[in-house]
Amino acid sequence: MKRGFVALVGRPNAGKSTLLNLLVGEKLAIVSDKPQTTRNRIVGVHRSAAGEMVFIDTPGIHRPLYRLNVRMMDTALDALRDADIVVAVVDGSEASGAGDRFLMDIIRKVRVPRVLALNKVDRADKQALLPRIAAYDTEVGFADIVPISALTGENVEHLRTVLWGHLPAGEPLYPEDYLTDQPERFFVAELVREQVLRQTRDELPFSTAVMVDKFEEGPKLTLYCSIIVEKASQKPILIGKGGAAIKAIGTAAREELERFFQTKVYLDLHVKVREHWREDERTLDELGVEGRRKRRRS
Repeated sequence: MKRGFVALVGRPNAGKSTLLNLLVGEKLAIVSDKPQTTRNRIVGVHRSAAGEMVFIDTPGIHRPLYRLNVRMMDTALDALRDADIVVAVVDGSEASGAGDRFLMDIIRKVRVPRVLALNKVDRADKQALLPRIAAYDTEVGFADIVPISALTGENVEHLRTVLWGHLPAGEPLYPEDYLTDQPERFFVAELVREQVLRQTRDELPFSTAVMVDKFEEGPKLTLYCSIIVEKASQKPILIGKGGAAIKAIGTAAREELERFFQTKVYLDLHVKVREHWREDERTLDELGVEGRRKRRRS
């Protein structure tokens, strides 16, 4: 039997969350086309006859501008220290740049097996992939390099096989029905925020957060949530003319929540202004955004 922790790291929008969901077989991480969608460490457990593989999805590696982003980076770097394997997820459809070099400088210091998942090859120039793979191998020295598409599933099973080959022997750490370490409230907030990301634009997605004010189980799941914005001028944008925008967000989020929890959901959304919340430690604590902390395995 094998078991171990596999950290998925990469730049914002590299496709880590899509890959996590595919590898685990459940939607644990929200997905959008906006950078910095993932703000927390998300654990997902995959089991097979070979053993137990514990995936850790992380916020995108970037240079932080706010206290929120500092916490996100701390979370990603902590995952590197906890992992038995580190998978660098890179967008193969975009040219390498300063962001990739920043990521590779971090990956180069990792002492456990490093695997490069060159993602989005379904959209990449195939002729450019081979020299790029060779360059990554020369610069960093990966144990394996696997071109994949998390969107279509291309080569993802091969990636999983490669990861099994690098995992250490050991007995499972978690019960058979254990899937993730995140509580239900986390998924409520994230599924609402996913719809905010999908239905807003420009600066607004980056300056919004979702807080679960009430979580009540019964014949139907009753949820009251606050969408947090930084400026009073952002509030009417989220509400929309005659409440149209907030209604659209609520309807789409409720449908996702009902699929996730497999029950009827009553969802009530309100928009609240908290100026400079991305710099406020207390608000970040209330939102459950992790910072640097000592995290050790059982």
